[in-house]
Amino acid sequence: MVLKDNVCLAGVPMMNGASTLEGYVPNVDATVVTRLLDAGATVVGKSVCEYFCFSGGSHTSASGPVHNPHRMGYSAGGSSSGSAALVATGEVDLAIGGDQGGSIRMPASYCGIYGMKATHGLVPYTGVMPIELTIDHTGPMTANVTDNALMLEVLAGPDGLDPRQHAGQTAKPYSELMKEGVRGLRIGIVKEGFGWPQSDPAVGAKVRKAAEVFTRLGAIVSEVSVPMHAVGPAIWLPIAAEGATQQMMKDNGHGFNWKGLYVTSMVDFHAGWKQRADELSETLKLTMVLGEYFIKHYRGHYYAKAQNLARQLTAAYDSALSNFDLLLMPTLPITATPRPGPGASIEEVVTRAFEVLPNTCPFDVTDHPSMSVPCGLIDGLPVGMMLTGRCYDEATIYRAAYAFEQAGDWKAI
Repeated sequence: MVLKDNVCLAGVPMMNGASTLEGYVPNVDATVVTRLLDAGATVVGKSVCEYFCFSGGSHTSASGPVHNPHRMGYSAGGSSSGSAALVATGEVDLAIGGDQGGSIRMPASYCGIYGMKATHGLVPYTGVMPIELTIDHTGPMTANVTDNALMLEVLAGPDGLDPRQHAGQTAKPYSELMKEGVRGLRIGIVKEGFGWPQSDPAVGAKVRKAAEVFTRLGAIVSEVSVPMHAVGPAIWLPIAAEGATQQMMKDNGHGFNWKGLYVTSMVDFHAGWKQRADELSETLKLTMVLGEYFIKHYRGHYYAKAQNLARQLTAAYDSALSNFDLLLMPTLPITATPRPGPGASIEEVVTRAFEVLPNTCPFDVTDHPSMSVPCGLIDGLPVGMMLTGRCYDEATIYRAAYAFEQAGDWKAI
């Protein structure tokens, strides 16, 4: 397996895609590392990720871009770009990714693998470089559903060091529960998950065709409207921009006012970015400018309002999930795009980084578990179908994903 390079592995350099962190060597293992090693996994290396994880593309890492394994010169998605590409090419069986706006699910969709963002806090984030405590997630990226379920069994549960976690929420035997089939399962196709301005109609059509597989397997599939989903990205943006600017960049990389493990060696090394700010990626610079503008002129008002609205957004999904077991929509509105080349405009660089997250980012805010499942090819590039369930009900997502996987080759849909 590989670790996204924002995950601490003691004695092994970690740069989190950033030139300003190059040379940092953690002195602790992340909890997810300890658990995987104890379960018999072999860590063969660290995977490239985007510059401090601020990109849904694969073109901002200081060490160089990551190519889509299905087509050279195209995006592998981000920010867990290397993790997805390495799994998709068969170089490794398992990978750890991170997800604050979709960074497990977006590259999983672009590369044609399985990526699970579990319920917020189910997997301990201890020893992973934080971005914003309320949306920080880490989790499994694999080439098949069984490996993903087994991996989450190892990763899940409190470690006593992460305030994102809730006592009593432990791992379940996902690899057994997933075999129960989908007959009678109620799946709602979310109307608002289609038809974004950047949506490719062919992607939506492919996902709807994939949903027909569940009908053939005995599930009850119908459309559902969740109007607040359409404003989910607007709720996520202040939390991500202001929160990350304040916690990850302006403070000490970890923030304040929470009880948990602070990796003090990272705190000290990361502080050096302030003397080298010109090296930061364009996507990070613009996010920080936006976050700082909100903080300076509006006192964090929009961050606070977004956190308040997050409860309404959560309730909207919960209401839909009271009538359905799972919600279904495209993971991304498009297939992989060409990576910006040398000398590309800022507009292109930023567009390629952020155009992909309207369906993924709301669930980082609301905590719901959400998984990208490959469901077909368009012109040789993978399409992802996203399944979202009730909090701590990852087992039902795995039931649907496993049944879909066993129903036939996803590439043939």
